[in-house]
Amino acid sequence: MKAIIHIGLKQGVLDPQGRTIARSLAHMGFDTVTKARQGKTIELELNNEDAKSAKTEVDKMCKQLLANTVIEDYHIEIVEQD
Repeated sequence: MKAIIHIGLKQGVLDPQGRTIARSLAHMGFDTVTKARQGKTIELELNNEDAKSAKTEVDKMCKQLLANTVIEDYHIEIVEQD
């Protein structure tokens, strides 16, 4: 199985990188961009037996190490591989 974790700043937390991205795109002529949020994606290969146990384990990983839950939100996607 593969776990894909999307981590980003919570709403209301200042995102200077996102602001810089939006401004740079506007300066390059991409006027339709009004706001950008920057984040990160982590992919993990797992040998869990089922998706539910994998998601539970990855959730613990996020809370303990992968995400700063004070300022970041995360979303876990479990993909079963052949």
